[in-house]
Amino acid sequence: MCFPLKNPSPNFQQFKKVLKGEKEIERVHFAEITIDREVMEYITEKMMGKKLFYLEAEEIRRKKINEFKQGQNIVLLTDEEEKLYIKRSVEFYYRMGYDYFPDMRPHRYLISMIMPKVRMAKDTALLPRKGGYYDSSKKEGSREWVEEGTGVITSWEDFERFPWERLKLNLENYYKFLDKNLPEGMKIMVIGSLYEPVLERLLGYEGLFYFLYDQPNLVKQVFNKWGKVVYDFYKNVIPREIIGGIFHADDLGHKTGTMISPDVLRKFLFPWLKKYSSLAHEYGKMFWLHSCGNVLEVMKDLIENVGIDAFHSFQDVIISVAEFKKRYGDKIGVLGGVDVDKLARLNEEEIRKYVRSILDECIPGGRYALGSGNSIANYIPVKNYLAMLEEGLKWRRS
Repeated sequence: MCFPLKNPSPNFQQFKKVLKGEKEIERVHFAEITIDREVMEYITEKMMGKKLFYLEAEEIRRKKINEFKQGQNIVLLTDEEEKLYIKRSVEFYYRMGYDYFPDMRPHRYLISMIMPKVRMAKDTALLPRKGGYYDSSKKEGSREWVEEGTGVITSWEDFERFPWERLKLNLENYYKFLDKNLPEGMKIMVIGSLYEPVLERLLGYEGLFYFLYDQPNLVKQVFNKWGKVVYDFYKNVIPREIIGGIFHADDLGHKTGTMISPDVLRKFLFPWLKKYSSLAHEYGKMFWLHSCGNVLEVMKDLIENVGIDAFHSFQDVIISVAEFKKRYGDKIGVLGGVDVDKLARLNEEEIRKYVRSILDECIPGGRYALGSGNSIANYIPVKNYLAMLEEGLKWRRS
């Protein structure tokens, strides 16, 4: 294995031109929306000889969320351990050959301000978590599952009492620190989410589905309130030089279609996505969308109305990345597509063969970046993840 790289050469501007169809692929660019911290920790400590500090950073996040509940505001990067975690995270993506750092931490703070109901279970992954997301006492490692019933808003009274005006972050120190520690040639793709916090935390699955019929105006107002929170967050960060764009993440579908009807998405969600996209484009930045599930019925909306520049998240059982690129690769960039189930189950040689077939089909015509179909989860063998990257590194234009 040749990873971590000794002398990476990130070039986000070149990557951007490839995705926009303005430049042919000269080398394979990599794309992920997230890599589980357990995988990052394993590679950082075992292969780079450094400590990641993610447990310490998570403990700091929990402490600050408790302070938020007591009425205090949240300021990022006031603790040395959190600075070290961010610095090592950036270094990880740099040494693994990425042109950008996918930045989810501010959004993790934002959604942590919404205290949902959760179900707990032991994490049985290859690299299990060492502490729960909400409860650090779960030392054996636990995985949280979203409660499928109601969320924190079950009535208009709950909506009025919710502290919408306090959902803000002081990010000046955070981005000054990133500006000093981001390697030359790299940019940051900032990550936020609208539909999923509404679905999983604010209204809950059953809450959202029932309220769409019983109280649609309440659903509309919840979308608008959280949509504005996310918009204000994006508006704060998008003008900064180190930001390459927005990598918006909303899982809209399941295996056979969207979770809620396309017409509801067009009414409540897509106008906000269009605002986010327009904001990014106003500053000459990119707008990428990550969405799990089958969203083919609304792909035309996402391309022509929302104005996405690239799409991410693929399952072979829904549509292969190669088939998707045939349909839409002349209009938008295509990110990832190495099926996570295959990444988790196939042996290394099978993975290499599978990845080579994807490259053979997706590289012609450009507008493609290699990566997983979803994310590098902690149940994916590290050797399979590295094999995927290595096949991309070995590719050369014939």
